[in-house]
Amino acid sequence: MAKFKKDVDKETPAIATTSLPDIIFMLIFFFMVTTSMRQATVMVEQKLPIASEVKKLENKSLISFIYIGSPQKSYQAKMGTSTRLQLSDRFATVEDIQAFIAAERESRSEADQAKMTTALKIDENVKMGQVTDVKQALRRVGALKISYTTLKGEKVF
Repeated sequence: MAKFKKDVDKETPAIATTSLPDIIFMLIFFFMVTTSMRQATVMVEQKLPIASEVKKLENKSLISFIYIGSPQKSYQAKMGTSTRLQLSDRFATVEDIQAFIAAERESRSEADQAKMTTALKIDENVKMGQVTDVKQALRRVGALKISYTTLKGEKVF
């Protein structure tokens, strides 16, 4: 029978790093493709209400967001502390909603215009009268698909 002898003189080979840059670039490309960038910088306070029955919207590219709340601390010196309306990246008034919705419709194809949804992200401390004014402006423009953004959960009293 043959004896198997272990070579003590041999060292473990070095790890091949020639494909390391390829792997790194593949990972960078993967994360660039799969990551979605934030559409707008939120400039108003957003403590969303809690709801027990929620439904996730399917196509987020067809959603236009309207934010309603008091300005964040960094904007309060300029805008005050009263409730403000934010369309995209700027503060606006209810009268600006018509131009905002028209611009959002023009940026989408004909087929997608009928599927557009307007999502209202409203701070839980906003008065309902201000929300009604926004809804009336949306109704005048013909933006009838409205979604309220909430957090999922049970409210504890």
